[in-house]
Amino acid sequence: MNGLHGIIFCYEQRSDLKELTKTRSAASIPFGGRYRAIDFGLSNLVNAGVSDVGVVLHGRYQSLIDHLGSGKNWDLSRKRGGLKLLPPFAYERRGGVAGEFRGKMEALAGVRSYLDTIRQDYVALMEGDLVANLPLSDVLDQHIRSGADITAVCGNDSFAVDNGVYFEPDNQGRVREVLYHLHTPRGYRGLEIYILSTRLLKELVDGCIGRDQYSWRHDVLQAGVDRLNIRAYIWNGFAAQIRSVQEYYDRSMQLLDPAIRADLFAPERPIRAKSADKSSSYIGPSGRCVNSLVGDGCNVEGSVEDSILFPGVMVEEGARVRGCILFRDTVIRRNADVACIITDKRVEVLADRTLIGHASYPLVVSKDARV
Repeated sequence: MNGLHGIIFCYEQRSDLKELTKTRSAASIPFGGRYRAIDFGLSNLVNAGVSDVGVVLHGRYQSLIDHLGSGKNWDLSRKRGGLKLLPPFAYERRGGVAGEFRGKMEALAGVRSYLDTIRQDYVALMEGDLVANLPLSDVLDQHIRSGADITAVCGNDSFAVDNGVYFEPDNQGRVREVLYHLHTPRGYRGLEIYILSTRLLKELVDGCIGRDQYSWRHDVLQAGVDRLNIRAYIWNGFAAQIRSVQEYYDRSMQLLDPAIRADLFAPERPIRAKSADKSSSYIGPSGRCVNSLVGDGCNVEGSVEDSILFPGVMVEEGARVRGCILFRDTVIRRNADVACIITDKRVEVLADRTLIGHASYPLVVSKDARV
């Protein structure tokens, strides 16, 4: 299938992600012991036969650029097309001072010349912080068969997302209401993946530019729900939108369920990622590892339970790790006791220290900290 083009939006920061986005965008957050959030969106596109992907950058993007490189790990390093990193965007405040991101349409207006280079008839718009394994080729097939102007991919679960978009379709699948800022969500949770024709996308961007409109969900979806044929594609599998520390923790812990791992890492749609370049992990004679995900290059001499360890983590003898997410090269020294914490890269928890969080309020330790 060569009729689909991908555009991924990578926002600078979600305010509720706190320390996790202190030095990176939400799309670059590590997830699942090996991956970054954007790996899932890129893999979804590549598995659907997409060969051209544009990544719209915002702020704090150096980590993301380092991770993506030329796109070779996703088979997107090509002489023609392939992976394109699009310029950072921000609107101009009065006085010429660059301001914060206002909406997708403003971001697309900033790369309007790129839209003219798209060779495919259809475009998939998505956000870089969605963790899901979607059959995008099926979504495109439904979009074409239904004659929709825009197809919105929706989740079919009870997991509410702060500031999320919700869709209420009728019995024929056509969306009749687009809702957001709801205290009590109703309808289907939007996963922020949309498919539409390249021609319509350019028309919508040009129209919004002319009216100084910048919001996709307000100025396009909500304003056009009666005029445009917007349809919903309901996805019943695992889908996590990384919007807060609590959601990140809860969704990560769900991966310890074998059924959810099997759904997210379906072998027919592999999730590609940058290699960790680490040796095999080692669990010593005194080590204990129960119900946990352990990345390459880890050294476990202590006790690890119900946790996720990224490559290069060291747990020294006598240390206890319970319900934790430890990013790359974290060190838990001898006889330390940690529970329900998230450590960024290269954190060192000193010997005999105790750090106890709670599953409903996990502690986050910033990169390079010694605690």
